[in-house]
Amino acid sequence: MSGGRPWPRRGRASIVRAGAHEDDGSILPLVIASCALGLAVILMVSAASSLYLERVRLFSLADAAALAGAESFDVDGDGAAAIAVDDDGVALPPLTDAGVASTVAAFLADEPTAGIHDLHVDGATAPDGRSARVTLSATWIPPVASLFAPDGVRIDVTSTARSVLVGPGAAPVGPGGGG
Repeated sequence: MSGGRPWPRRGRASIVRAGAHEDDGSILPLVIASCALGLAVILMVSAASSLYLERVRLFSLADAAALAGAESFDVDGDGAAAIAVDDDGVALPPLTDAGVASTVAAFLADEPTAGIHDLHVDGATAPDGRSARVTLSATWIPPVASLFAPDGVRIDVTSTARSVLVGPGAAPVGPGGGG
């Protein structure tokens, strides 16, 4: 056989070659749009993650402050809010709003809160005399997209804690006693 082809190409290869001459344009706009969309998704996920982590951090601080406030009862019995005993002989440590507020303020003064912007105690109360409820608020500053929220976003969290005395004359441990 000689080096040339005696017959012309037929079939799929000839169709592809004929269509290749009609293809004009560029996929560059599609690539740019896809990259911009991917970058926007990455920035949104990082901002949402940062907001979630800041809320968890603030909630952990509120939990610890509420627990400190729940332990602000007078165990010596010298103050006006001495531990009372009910009819069954169970000790009931009463809490006061002033005692909870002062304990929470002292706790937050000692606790490292660097990185939490504009931290405020919005409430530190003893709603039922046995539980401490603490409401904290702080400002979250977006890490990248601060153009959309230059002043930040306010985050509020509330935590409630109750201390249970364990020992002779205290409430029994378990579901019935709250321990």
